[in-house]
Amino acid sequence: MSFQFIRSMRWSVVLILAIASLFLSGCNPRNYRTEAAQVPQLVLVSPTDPKTFNYANNQTFPSVFPFIYEGLTRENGVTGNYEPALAESWKFSPDNKRIVFTLRPNLKWSDGTPLTSDDVVFTYEDIVFNPKIPTDQKETIQIGTQKVFPKVRKLNDRQVEFILPEPFAPLLAATAAPEGVMILPKHALAEAVKNKLPDGNSAFISTWGTDTEPKKIITNGAYVIDSYSAGQRLVLKRNPYYWRKDQSGKQLPYIDRIIWQFIENQDTQLLRFRSGDLDVMGDTRPLRPEYFSLLKREDKRGNFQVLNGGPWSGVLYLTFNLSKAKDQNGKPFVDPIKSKWFNTLEFRQAVAYAIDRDRINTNLFRGLGVVQNSPISVQSPFSLKEGLRVYNYNPQKSRELLKKAGFKYNDRGQLFDSEGNRVRFTLMTNANNLTRVAIGAQVRQDLSKIGIEVDYNPINFNVLIDRINGSREWDAHMIGFTGGIEPQGLANLWMTSGGSHSFNLTQQPGQPKMQGYVANDWEKEIDRLFIEGARELDPEKRKKIYGEFQKLVQEQLPVIHLVNDSALMAVRNRVQGLKYSGLPSWGLWNIQELRIKE
Repeated sequence: MSFQFIRSMRWSVVLILAIASLFLSGCNPRNYRTEAAQVPQLVLVSPTDPKTFNYANNQTFPSVFPFIYEGLTRENGVTGNYEPALAESWKFSPDNKRIVFTLRPNLKWSDGTPLTSDDVVFTYEDIVFNPKIPTDQKETIQIGTQKVFPKVRKLNDRQVEFILPEPFAPLLAATAAPEGVMILPKHALAEAVKNKLPDGNSAFISTWGTDTEPKKIITNGAYVIDSYSAGQRLVLKRNPYYWRKDQSGKQLPYIDRIIWQFIENQDTQLLRFRSGDLDVMGDTRPLRPEYFSLLKREDKRGNFQVLNGGPWSGVLYLTFNLSKAKDQNGKPFVDPIKSKWFNTLEFRQAVAYAIDRDRINTNLFRGLGVVQNSPISVQSPFSLKEGLRVYNYNPQKSRELLKKAGFKYNDRGQLFDSEGNRVRFTLMTNANNLTRVAIGAQVRQDLSKIGIEVDYNPINFNVLIDRINGSREWDAHMIGFTGGIEPQGLANLWMTSGGSHSFNLTQQPGQPKMQGYVANDWEKEIDRLFIEGARELDPEKRKKIYGEFQKLVQEQLPVIHLVNDSALMAVRNRVQGLKYSGLPSWGLWNIQELRIKE
């Protein structure tokens, strides 16, 4: 090979690297600044784009809404206490059936319009309580056996009264962001609520989608949406009318701009963090344990810190489609052969015994996870620590249960039902979460040992949600659900009318009609326990009620709890003021108070 050729090749490589460097620097969020705006900014990451800019339509986490909206109250992410937010105070009547919230003076929306009690009444009465608008917040504030909503009425521009049919212990939780109701602008959305689409549904359902010009989204939180590029980034800038101020009177937030990058692959996220392109990793979903170990060795050299906030306040579970309903054309959502398996208690219990959760924790969570046996987060005082039925790894027990239920094995160890059908189903999870993808692979392997064949299909998260809540054409899925201190926050998952009651989902507002929906007796009992737990004000009596709920879930096993994350997050030292714990579902819950120190 000639020297001339080698030199030519060398210059070609240099040229390619230079071009690549220019390309990469152009994509670097650190360079996403104009010469006129050298402002403090925070660069975050999310595995998925937002599904909507309409808060009432949101069913997924992470979302943009904790950045841009607030409720009457908020939950402190360290103590779990409920604190004033848009409301500066509240007062309960002696019988706990009337609560008056007093708004802060001079509140404004991001367009400068005054925020008043009219907006509060509109949000609750016209949106959350509206039967034609499918919002996940309904279940958190329905009261009593009749599942009625409180009456919310204006007293004056700054005071609004909630009138309850009976005492309702979770009321403050229902008004607290980010899990509770966030307040929306009446002046911008009232017409959309009144108007109807050609199919008869409220026009509000299709209002403020991600195709809306971002600057038209009116907010009351710390930030407004400045721009959105699908599949790339969402840019937020500080709300000039935000109400919070620090002790010296300086308006919050301190950080002028947030760049929210969308990177589905977690390994790519890690590379971007290690190269300095990201300020935080793990704020919306805990770090993978192997990332935690790797970054812990690099924190001093990389000028960042790796935090462990203890158990994360959510749950991870596997569930089967128990629906026996049919679509509007009479087609069953679930193959009747599979439906019979899934609705057999011994089958679900056998699957639970066959999954080696300790192995999942050891191999995939590096021992940092928590084996979960309860639907209530371990941080909650209502979480039952003893007396629950548990399903420790026991494949022999699995086989015994299956045989008892009429299933049979052939000479190759393959499982068949009593009618000779091979037991085989599809398991889905979200492909962007590599830990879940690995867990699903082990579940598939574990179930093969008891003769069950699993067709494993990790897919895009938004597609997964559409399959679960939309077409409903699924056999089994594995997913997480955010949690917290107050059990009523789980009502949307556990009550039969809830929009997240995916294992036996009833018809939701705006969806095509379905036929033959039936709730199991144990589901109706869970409804009763939630109603009873919400009306009871004595904490010890509430613990007993929610203890019965947890025992019932573990007996009937509509979901199989797996291993829960620890709250692991990496953050650059330039980010200051963070108050991190595993309690909130969002590691940056006090985003308004964060500073950037260059």
